[in-house]
Amino acid sequence: MRLTDLLHPHLDAVTTVVDATGGGLRLEPYLHLPPGVALRDDDQRPVQEGELALLSYGPDADLHGSEDACRAVLARMRPGARGLIVFGHRGSELPYHRLLDDLVAHRCQVLRAAPLDYVQLHVGAVIARTDELLPPHDFFGRPVPSDGYATALRIADEYVFADLASRSLRARTLDLERTVEETERLRGAAGQDGIAERLAAAVREKEQLAAALRGARDRVDVLQARVAMLEGSTSLRVGKALVTAARAPKRGAVRLPGELYGLWRGRRRSTGRAPDGAAKAQPEPDAPADDRFHLAHRALTAAPRDRLVVAGVLTAATAEDFAADVVVNRLLPHDGRLLVQRTDPDVLVVQLSACAGDGPWWLTGTGLAPDLDRTLAELLAEARVLGRKAVLWRDAPPSAAPGLARLAWDAVVDADTGVRLARLDPAAEGRERLREVFREDGTRVRLSQLSRLTGAPDPLDERRVAVLAAPRDRTDVARLVGQVLGQLHRPVEVVVPDPAGLDELTAAGLTVRRGQPLAPWVADWTDLAEERPDTLLLDLMCAQEYSGADAVGHTPTADDYVFVPALRPLLVRRSLHMSGTDPGSWAARGHRLFAVRGKEPS
Repeated sequence: MRLTDLLHPHLDAVTTVVDATGGGLRLEPYLHLPPGVALRDDDQRPVQEGELALLSYGPDADLHGSEDACRAVLARMRPGARGLIVFGHRGSELPYHRLLDDLVAHRCQVLRAAPLDYVQLHVGAVIARTDELLPPHDFFGRPVPSDGYATALRIADEYVFADLASRSLRARTLDLERTVEETERLRGAAGQDGIAERLAAAVREKEQLAAALRGARDRVDVLQARVAMLEGSTSLRVGKALVTAARAPKRGAVRLPGELYGLWRGRRRSTGRAPDGAAKAQPEPDAPADDRFHLAHRALTAAPRDRLVVAGVLTAATAEDFAADVVVNRLLPHDGRLLVQRTDPDVLVVQLSACAGDGPWWLTGTGLAPDLDRTLAELLAEARVLGRKAVLWRDAPPSAAPGLARLAWDAVVDADTGVRLARLDPAAEGRERLREVFREDGTRVRLSQLSRLTGAPDPLDERRVAVLAAPRDRTDVARLVGQVLGQLHRPVEVVVPDPAGLDELTAAGLTVRRGQPLAPWVADWTDLAEERPDTLLLDLMCAQEYSGADAVGHTPTADDYVFVPALRPLLVRRSLHMSGTDPGSWAARGHRLFAVRGKEPS
């Protein structure tokens, strides 16, 4: 919630707002006070009827103000005065009990409290200095009509139920924290034991492989000696001479006696040097065999990575969906270990349904294919050698491959792999379904979980939007702030000629600056008089992710979810925006333009 949404419903009969925050916060840009309501600094005078005091309190006294300063303002409030307290504490950590006694002592009633969507301010509460019990307000800031006794009953009843719910939640939270601590402790102990066991197994396997390699080399030496003896034998050379003469009788028959005589003379010389007849002929060295593994897929780059790189045991459909947003190396049993070594992925993902269904990894984890189980364990070991995380994506019942649970995973994701927007039918699914998939169930959202686990580039960064605007006065500033903060898919930066007066956007976590946009997508909001619904950017980004277009916008004929040759661009790829080309020539230059209806049909 914005501060204006909390404050404005309580400005009836208020003519002056007194800034008594006392800290480093400057709340004036947050307020957007209507005409007829003045703002003045606190001069330590009593806060009278028709005035509203701004107070702040938080963990950082220099920024939010101190608790004592807040109490002092409460003591100066007179009947009919109102106040707005903003807290730097989060709702779950709000120390309201420290002010509760002072509020009661100075006859101040809390009319409404709500969370605030700012970086440094998290909760706001509207209070009133009164000598009689006032009716509370609902979520929308409207007073609930009732007399004093009914109001007291309502507040008392709601307090009991709210306390019951909060105690249940606190108990549940404590149980979960203890469970997490116990799980981490057991996991740490099991991890230490598992490391020792895996190390011993690796040493035994290394010794076995070394013994096998030595035996293979001994056999190779014996075979090389036998080949050398055969190639140096007189019988083989005589046979070659006879075969050569038989292939070309005219010339070979004439040369054959001379060759046989040469062999006889050479045999006598070698016999004289080696009476035992064991002539040691040195074969010419063969060309080194090319034992390199040629990979069918490569995901190598010399530049810094800007996309998540996944190596995975995945189904074909999942690999295709993932490949739309990240670099995917689908591992096979015969080349998986080499792919992990050569591509250095950010994360190794094993999809349970790829082991339980048809495919090259079928029966892995069931105990019916021990060679596949061993290969998968080697992949996990290789990932750990590279310092990468191994994740089990459990999108099927664990009983389908129970052996996977016995492997050491860095994380387990219990969810499906998401829905790729391009696989949906907008006409059949509807606009609400597209929004739901985009925000909660999309493949890109699932992949974002992997990026948070590994610290790799987040695929959701591709959804960042920059808004271009040029507010001219306070009215334009208020309209811009309202439209930006009201969007269900908020932009991440606002580019303006002058950032003055846009402190509320900064407090809400947005970047406000001059210059060129840095986000991947750009929305031109230069005309601030235009009405923009809160779903505008959300629908535009849904359409872009569905189509993969370079620009999304409206057409005069209200085309919806179709590629068009021309449109009024509302969302443009940054590279296209920076090119400076005329929008009318975009289609001719090969850029994809996708139209989405401006308003939903009634």
